[in-house]
Amino acid sequence: MSGRRVDAKVVLLGQEGVGKSSLVERCAHGRFRAGPYQNTIGAAFVAKVMSVGDQTVTLGIWDTAGSERYEAMSRIYYRGARAAVVCYDLTDSGSFQRAKFWVNELQNCEEGCRIYLCGTKSDLLEEDRRKRGVDFHDVQDYADDIKADLFETSSKTGQSVDELFQKVAEDYVNFSAFQVMTEDKGVNLGQKNSPYFYSCCHH
Repeated sequence: MSGRRVDAKVVLLGQEGVGKSSLVERCAHGRFRAGPYQNTIGAAFVAKVMSVGDQTVTLGIWDTAGSERYEAMSRIYYRGARAAVVCYDLTDSGSFQRAKFWVNELQNCEEGCRIYLCGTKSDLLEEDRRKRGVDFHDVQDYADDIKADLFETSSKTGQSVDELFQKVAEDYVNFSAFQVMTEDKGVNLGQKNSPYFYSCCHH
């Protein structure tokens, strides 16, 4: 990491083959590489510098392996994450069920982690709407239930990729600013009804 300071740890989770590495490639380098892809082993790391107003935020993005045999290893990488981008393939309903597994893991293990649902490969739907395997409204209802933002992205065309990571950076800045402000003023941080307070655990 060459000693670079990272402000917010962001982890990408999701089933093998949903396009997590392509999402990172598009976000960090603005490019898309056609397959075949080599599956990520363990996790890969990139640092992405983002601007939020007059502030600069460095997101440390961990792209985790999607294979179930690396499941225990993925837990190591999302420990302490401030944000999790949970990915699923818009053409594969099974990948959305797997995404729900990771959401449950995060809710149980990482209270302070903000969750972003990310449907990938939207360019395939542009080619043929019948390829959609995950209903948008079903996912939106689920996102509302878990208080997550929802993005449908394409790493190939770049659709909504920058918007996704910009939202992660903005939420980090806004939430951190609120946290500092309330600590200074002694406001109860457990105030769940505050519009600015968020926790991924709603048990």
